[in-house]
Amino acid sequence: MRVMVSAALMCCATVGLASAQNAHAMMRKPTNISAQPLRPALQLLSKERDIQVVYRTDVVADLRTGGAVGDLTSEEALHQLLKGTGLTWRYLDDKTVTIVPIASASQLRISARLDSDETSLAQNRAQAGVASQSDEAAGLEEIVVTATRRTTTLQDTPINIAAVTGAQIEREGLRTLSEATRAIPGINVIDQGGRGGSQIVVRGLNAEPLANNDNSNDGGGTVATYLGETPVFMELKLNDMERVEVLLGPQGTLYGAGTLGGAIRYIPRRPSFTEASVEVRGATYRYSAASTQSFDGGATVNLPLSEKFAFRASVDRLDDSGFIDQRYVLREPGTSLSSAFGSPEAIAENFRRKRDVNYEKTWSGRVAARWAPADAVDLNLTYYFQNQDIGGRQSSSHRLDSLPVSFGKYESALRVLEPAERDNQLLTLEGTFDLGFAELTSATSYSEYSSRSQRDQTDLAIELGFGYELFPGLVNFTDEQIEEKRTNQELRLVSKGEGPFSWTVGGFYNRFKRVIDYVELTPGLHEFFDFAVGDDRDYLSIDRSEREEYALYGELSYQLTDAWSVTVGGRYYNYDLRLASAATFPPFPATGPQFNFSRAGQKDDGVLGKLNASYRVSADTLAYGTISQGYRGGSSNALTLCPVPLPPDTFVCGQPNELLYTPDKTTNYELGFKSQWLDRRITLNSAVFYIDWKDVQLGSSTQVGAVGITVNGEGASSRGAEFNLGAKVTSKLRIEGNYAYTDAQLDERSPRLIRTVVPPGFAAVYIDGEAGDRLPGSARHRGSIAASYVEPISARFDLDFGWRTVFSGNVLSMAGARGDSVTLPSYSISYARIGLTDTQNEFSVTLYADNVFNKFVEVSERGTPLFNQVVSDVFGDPVYDRRFSTGVLPPRLVGLRFTKAF
Repeated sequence: MRVMVSAALMCCATVGLASAQNAHAMMRKPTNISAQPLRPALQLLSKERDIQVVYRTDVVADLRTGGAVGDLTSEEALHQLLKGTGLTWRYLDDKTVTIVPIASASQLRISARLDSDETSLAQNRAQAGVASQSDEAAGLEEIVVTATRRTTTLQDTPINIAAVTGAQIEREGLRTLSEATRAIPGINVIDQGGRGGSQIVVRGLNAEPLANNDNSNDGGGTVATYLGETPVFMELKLNDMERVEVLLGPQGTLYGAGTLGGAIRYIPRRPSFTEASVEVRGATYRYSAASTQSFDGGATVNLPLSEKFAFRASVDRLDDSGFIDQRYVLREPGTSLSSAFGSPEAIAENFRRKRDVNYEKTWSGRVAARWAPADAVDLNLTYYFQNQDIGGRQSSSHRLDSLPVSFGKYESALRVLEPAERDNQLLTLEGTFDLGFAELTSATSYSEYSSRSQRDQTDLAIELGFGYELFPGLVNFTDEQIEEKRTNQELRLVSKGEGPFSWTVGGFYNRFKRVIDYVELTPGLHEFFDFAVGDDRDYLSIDRSEREEYALYGELSYQLTDAWSVTVGGRYYNYDLRLASAATFPPFPATGPQFNFSRAGQKDDGVLGKLNASYRVSADTLAYGTISQGYRGGSSNALTLCPVPLPPDTFVCGQPNELLYTPDKTTNYELGFKSQWLDRRITLNSAVFYIDWKDVQLGSSTQVGAVGITVNGEGASSRGAEFNLGAKVTSKLRIEGNYAYTDAQLDERSPRLIRTVVPPGFAAVYIDGEAGDRLPGSARHRGSIAASYVEPISARFDLDFGWRTVFSGNVLSMAGARGDSVTLPSYSISYARIGLTDTQNEFSVTLYADNVFNKFVEVSERGTPLFNQVVSDVFGDPVYDRRFSTGVLPPRLVGLRFTKAF
């Protein structure tokens, strides 16, 4: 498949995915490729052997091969095809090979000098039939990506993209997106544990207060996430992954809604036609603040049932202990006294301690079938699932100073437990069809998400000012249920051929439905005040939304010269949003609660554009410039309209301007530079950017009830620079580093942006955001440094050492540090590992430690110090507000993990 990038055209023959080097490369098959031009010969080998071959068109142009005939392995066939061409090949990863020129004499002298101390051991390993790192070409491995909807390498793609390979995921034991993006400059995935949900901030594009994201299922909304070809957000465990691609900067033309800051693509491994395989993996670890051990394990099976049909399945189980303790959980909600701290006897009578409340127990996996009924057709049917049983928040109350008791760094002051259950399911059918002049891709999917959770809302009841605090046994908690259903269909046509033009056109359809059932319960309240209510329910709401969207998009590239390429793109989108919401309060009629729904809607359409130009300065140096746009759709705040006049007992409602918020849009201006030096032993990439953000969706709260909502503000912007360095010092030692500078701020005044309180009491006060206010959620300075060292200790065993340190500057929790918000301190965290690999038997075992120096790190907040107040109940006894807390990262973790392939 011909790929237009920068100065060179890159061509890939992709019929399937190769299996591991060690086994697949040694399988012999009858081969009969006649003498012919080299390019079609490589394409034929790719199809026959189910391997992926990547090469630049200018490298293989006008070359011929003498062919390959005989009972040959894939490696032998490649050697025969490339004989006399001045080209050689090497593995990019365990499933892809690249065709490259043979190194020049000077490059060989450099390689020989750097690797001379390893020659003897490399020869011993070669005699044993084991590939060592010394056998590889001198440079760093190239990484294949498909973010432009064409197969190319990371260094030849003229946009700011990073990739975490499957080999790196396995080597470093990366389990989540927040762990996988540690080494990517410009992105901050705020890990708040399984209960809170990760918030993804790219290039500082976040204006909402940095709070706990209870039950979030969107990652913050400024970054689109894809699983394969399907746009869907899932806190996915990174098992059996080919790679994870991260596109920095707006990506609206190819990826559509939600790409204000960028896009993230999970690329799973597909079934392989060539080899049956089994892999098992497992780990055990313990947090320094936990009371029990944690476990993680799983397996993957690949079964080629014929040359045209294969099956692959993986399943994993995570049993994470957690490490947050709740010292004062009410024994009997509604009866136990939540402020009974007067004596050890009172504490024992009213409270119990619960250890490790932020546990997570997760089953995840997928089942995939792949069928290639013809050379031009590749069909993949995949079912994904992830079922989570999650405990409480990953938060600390150590800053809470208004109670007569204190709390440790990994202790929570919440009164009730906050368990949650989440279920994600996704069914996809992806097909590619080679039409000769173009490749057609069809992606069809259906997904469901459901959750049920409980949350401590007692502090909200205290702060409302309706007299709840007068009840000595006050406790208020929720029963929240969310159901989401999503249907997607995308058709995409990508050109092939040899002319200077290349193009991509496509169409997209999405239908999304969501229902939220919300109930607040206050046990004992109604009996205490002698209300004839009948049960503990105190507030009920139902919110329904349905959104339909379709889009048409395209990109056109033109190769002006051998070095100069230009791409223009556009996307037309149109969506229709329908909403219905209702709320009710006791007393309820005998037939049950009655709901009167308020209905609303929103329609919008628009056009997004893209312009990209790239210039290949040299064979290993690429410069590019991009102007791109992204958008995020509007939605509802799930409120009922406030009646006029407003009844005095109205708890929560919305003013007309609080019910909906409209789309916001970003325009990105970027210059980038990608380069490799010293026979590709050193990679140095950099980018500078400016992002203009209009109609910013901002976090605020209602005038009535102080419930969090989203509103549209004025403009904001983000500017910065990103750098990435990788170096292969020797075939044993590699180092890397990255750094990002981000300056994100409001450009205009944003009225009523920040809600705060003025003690004594909790009456809402709104503060305007001012031009120049720094946006919350990201550090101005962020980066990491890492090193890995592999020491072959025999013809069979390797020792693997790894170290990574991540550093981050301070982060604001609210714009401009206004409203008595907390400035979360800067931090650095280190990760270490030492592993032993049996290269012959494909077995590895690794001892590792996360947060080596046991740093205490805060990443979000709930409330501010102004909420540390004390009020009184009906008897004059104290009632303590416990809202203020901070989300924290895990303490030191030490573990042992293994993998074994069969």
